[in-house]
Amino acid sequence: MHDIPLSLPPLSLYVHIPWCIRKCPYCDFNSHTSDGHLPEDQYVQALIRELEIELPYAQGRNLSSIFFGGGTPSLFSAESIGRVVQAARRRFGFNDTIEITLEANPGTFEQTKFNGFRDVGVNRLSIGIQSFNDRHLTRLGRIHSAENAHAAVAMAQSAGFDNINLDLMHGLPTQTEAEAIADLQQAIKLAPVHISWYQLTIEPNTEFYRRPPTLPAEDVLDSIQESGHQLLADNGYFQYEVSAFCREKKFALHNRNYWEFGDYLGIGAGAHGKITLPDEQRITRTAKTRNPGDYLARGNSFIASCKNIPENELALEFMMNALRLNHGVERLYFEERTGISLNKINGICERLIAAGLLENSPSHIVTTKKGHRFLNTVLGYFSE
Repeated sequence: MHDIPLSLPPLSLYVHIPWCIRKCPYCDFNSHTSDGHLPEDQYVQALIRELEIELPYAQGRNLSSIFFGGGTPSLFSAESIGRVVQAARRRFGFNDTIEITLEANPGTFEQTKFNGFRDVGVNRLSIGIQSFNDRHLTRLGRIHSAENAHAAVAMAQSAGFDNINLDLMHGLPTQTEAEAIADLQQAIKLAPVHISWYQLTIEPNTEFYRRPPTLPAEDVLDSIQESGHQLLADNGYFQYEVSAFCREKKFALHNRNYWEFGDYLGIGAGAHGKITLPDEQRITRTAKTRNPGDYLARGNSFIASCKNIPENELALEFMMNALRLNHGVERLYFEERTGISLNKINGICERLIAAGLLENSPSHIVTTKKGHRFLNTVLGYFSE
């Protein structure tokens, strides 16, 4: 049994659209190359059926955010995205401050749709730039150019989007520090309110894993990160998570709910969800059928797996998310969202404080700068 009764956290919705024009060699997400014909209407109908099935998990909560991820969600029409938004609104209701994000690529095909996405309720765009260097874009398998990237941001702004995230990677194959910082400078010049800046990692089941490229040396990667963090700070971008930087307190509300161990429904092929069930005193994770064809053939049952998080793993699961945040999380969140008494982890926290990895804070669980840098070491304490 849990030490403390579980309470309901905020609720988000993740919508997965699994198709891309081309699979990038570094991508390990559930994405599939389109053959030019998307079963768009059929897929939207399946998503709406899923919303109906997932409705009891809301337990009376409105949605605080929606995130359309992929794949490339902007391959779908604005009308299709709008149908999902309206279906979610009718069934769940929205908080007044709801954030609705759509991932988009800078290709001209998607740019022409930005006004339509705005009209159907999308109020945040996350544009997958990755680099402003055409040579690096080609090496990454991206189908857009640096010119397309600049044009996409301008078009998004002219469509009325004032909440734009740019996704940018560093540590690319053969990339120099000067090239990495030049990418970041160009992103800053475009003045988005949010920048996701993260290091390329080679993941299993990717082309880069099968045929590893030459990546920058560790000392170059360290120097890129240090210089980049300083550049972002000097230009008013506050780092609030390992790879997330924002101006004007424009945090990514959807991702922040993940990091604060909130709940989220996941619909679409391969989508994952996490749901708190206070009446049953358990937290469950769901995963949907990954292959789009199999997903569409399922009819009224899309779940591939559904399992409870064991109580002895909850502390680690919570910390894996919460400690990514620079300011950490309120101590009371740990008890409310895991049902575990803080007394159970006080000994671990004291050891981390003594090691200089955790702040001695009466109100928050938060790493020191050293602890944030060596986060895997910190998490190891909670997995013992």
